[in-house]
Amino acid sequence: MTDENKLPGMKLTPISERFILHWGEMGSRWGVNRTVAQIHALLYLLGRPVPAEEIAETLGVARSNVSTSLKELQSWGLAKVVHVMEDRRDHFETSTDIWELFKLIVEGRRRREIDPTLTMLRDSLTSPEIENESRATEQRVRETLEFLETLTTWSDEMLRMKPDTLMKTLGLGAKISKTMRRTKS
Repeated sequence: MTDENKLPGMKLTPISERFILHWGEMGSRWGVNRTVAQIHALLYLLGRPVPAEEIAETLGVARSNVSTSLKELQSWGLAKVVHVMEDRRDHFETSTDIWELFKLIVEGRRRREIDPTLTMLRDSLTSPEIENESRATEQRVRETLEFLETLTTWSDEMLRMKPDTLMKTLGLGAKISKTMRRTKS
């Protein structure tokens, strides 16, 4: 593409740039590729369909990196392809509903991280090899399984709630926690 035909990236405001850079840093800490997180942040802030070329130009990353990152976001359900009238290119967008995004991320992490751990723990406890372990090891495996099952049951219930109900529940939980801390003092 010649410079005159090159798509100009949009100019980010200082706040948008700070948000996108920070989201990329946080993504790295959560085990997500920095560029993947930055592209998600850009799509979230823009709230409109964006072609991959514009994403690459705006963030100053290679088009191939954008393609790979968009595929990862799509695998998480965090980006989808949309089409725009009179433009043959694929455009990409993400939800601007923070609760929907939170649910998608929690469900994705559970599917990739928690569910395999639950399977391994259950399989370990039903394996004949468990008899070769000490009672202490067996007990720790059992306690870990019980903890993760309780945690996933609780998170499933929270994710079924409507956002306003969940916010009220979280607020109530914070009040209960504060009260409990005060009574222990």
